[in-house]
Parts: sequence; structure tokens; C-alpha cells
Amino acid sequence: MRKVLITGGSRGIGAACVRRFSAEGFEVYFNYTSNDKAAKKIMEETGAQGFKCNVSNSLSVKKMINMIGGVDILINNAGISRINLFTDISEKEWDEVFDVNIKGMFLVTKEVLPHMIRSKYGRIVNISSMWGISGGSCEVHYSASKAAVIGFTKALAKEEGPSGITVNCVAPGVIKTEMNARLDDEAVSELEEETPLMRLGTPEEVANAVYFLTSDDASFITGQVLCADGGITV
Repeated sequence: MRKVLITGGSRGIGAACVRRFSAEGFEVYFNYTSNDKAAKKIMEETGAQGFKCNVSNSLSVKKMINMIGGVDILINNAGISRINLFTDISEKEWDEVFDVNIKGMFLVTKEVLPHMIRSKYGRIVNISSMWGISGGSCEVHYSASKAAVIGFTKALAKEEGPSGITVNCVAPGVIKTEMNARLDDEAVSELEEETPLMRLGTPEEVANAVYFLTSDDASFITGQVLCADGGITV
């Protein structure tokens, strides 16, 4: 049975991925940072095993991977968002966004890769954002970090292809998650109007895209960015 690790798996897109992979019969693990209640709920619902782990801390990541063992499928989903004028972004805030969105992805991937290389098999899917493609006003730090996710994906795909490992990326559009719950009704309406499908996406729709990229149907796909965004970046 393949082992799947989903970072940031207690809510939103991550939780939808936990549900999807659990339903498909995989051995599923996920990490979360602080929301014990949400993590317990998803564990009880799916049977997946959750770990309280700060992905931006190398010792915490090493401990988690040692407890899980070899990971065959990695979904780098953990991320944070901040909204600020560029002139108001503090150095601390910049570092916080990059520590989770980029450093965390680096640390977790580095820990799971040796097993994948030895096995000559691996599936890695990194979660970027439409803002990593088009850039979002008042989200320069978030947009830059998500653009870096795409660069990371393409470079690692080239490096690990000879080992039978595919590395791909999903770039969601505006999705109905807690991260976007802070948007007011006017902002949501504007985003719906900008989206060709005229609605927001669901976490489950993103999870479907993620699952596809780890499936045998996508075995010859690597280094790609799949936009699950309702056409907003077209």
C-alpha cells in the first residue's frame, strides 16, 4: 500500500486531499500546525494519521518523517497567506510567508526523496496559486512565494525524472476555503465575475486535480502546472 503525506492537511484543500486519498485506499498521513480540533475531526472521519509538525523547522520535519517511514506520494500543500501593501510588509512577515510556503516545502521534500530515489518511484505535487502565475496586488510576498513553488517544481522534475519520480504543481484559483473566508461579498462577486466559469472552486475540485497527477493516468506528466482555477488565468 502506498504511503501518502499531505502537509497542511487539517482543513481546506489539504483536508480534501486527505479525504480523497483515504477514500482511494491509501495509507494517509498529514501534518498540521496548531488546530488540534480540526486535525482530530479529519482523523476520526478518514482514519488518516495526523502529526503536529512545523514544516519550517527541520528537526520537527525529521521527527515526523522518521515516525512515518518511507513516503511514496507527497503533497506539499501547507501554506500561509498575508494581504498587505508592499510598502507595509515587514521583514518578519516576509520571512514568515517564505518559511512556510518555500522552506517548508524544501525541508519536507528533502526528507522524503531518499526513499523515493531508492524505490525508483515517487509522486510529488506542490500547491502553488493563480497568484504565482499572474501576481496579486497587495500580496507580493505570497505571490512571490507561490511563483517560487513553480520554479521549484520544474527544476526538481528535471533532476528526479531519471529516478522515476514525477514532480508537478497545481495552481488553484479562488477556492472556498478558510483562507479566502476573509474576503467580503463584494470582493467575492468581483472574483466570480473575473472567472470564466462564474463561480468559486471547491477544495474537492482541487483535490481531484492533485489525485490525477499522482495516478497512473499521469505517469508521463512531470514538471507541469495544472491550473484548477475556473479559467481565471486564461
